[in-house]
Amino acid sequence: MSGYTPDEMMAVEASRRLADGMVCFVGIGLPSLAANLARRTHAPGCVLVYESGTIGSKPEELPLSIGDGELAETADAVVSVPEMFAYWLQGGRIDVGFLAAAQIDRQGNLNSTVIGPYEKPRVRLPGGGGAPEIAIGVRDVFVLLRHARRAFVSALDFTTSVGDNVRVVVTDLGILEPVAGELTLVAVHPGADPDQARAATGWELRVSDDLRETAPPTDAELTALRALRTKGAAA
Repeated sequence: MSGYTPDEMMAVEASRRLADGMVCFVGIGLPSLAANLARRTHAPGCVLVYESGTIGSKPEELPLSIGDGELAETADAVVSVPEMFAYWLQGGRIDVGFLAAAQIDRQGNLNSTVIGPYEKPRVRLPGGGGAPEIAIGVRDVFVLLRHARRAFVSALDFTTSVGDNVRVVVTDLGILEPVAGELTLVAVHPGADPDQARAATGWELRVSDDLRETAPPTDAELTALRALRTKGAAA
């Protein structure tokens, strides 16, 4: 099969980290793509949970929002949002949560609130939503984020979510994992190199002595990935 895009590499690499039977708190976009890819390939028993209160959703097409009706129609159960957060999330019943942000620092703390001073920001972002609770409520946090200096910063403009449970950051250049409390480059994607990652990071990025190269997407993974259409894409 022909080449693949950076987003496809990110989705495939994230999906590989989801094991069969895991309960996964999913967002829209790349997280939904990665989780549904895992469910359709190596982890059919992966339980997808969306913030709207759907548990065990099995969408045929990728949802445009967490309010998509198919998520409820295909779910094993639908609960209220307060129950989702108070019982399922805060009760420690969810294994993995996907998060993204506008900024991340070397400890994995995330900002999705403002760029610039909070009182008078240059950009006001969508805000935390459920992210702060997800960040502390799930066992493992997976972050999907394009690698750029404006995103990988030495100091956040605002701390929306703490990085205590961040286990991996998947970017379009490679994989970062916390080592001794600091995000460290442990793998690069095919065609990328550590210098690219260093140049795209706003702090002095540590590189693992055992740096490896991620495996490119297989034909089977790409076929399954590209079969996952987002609703309305044809239009």
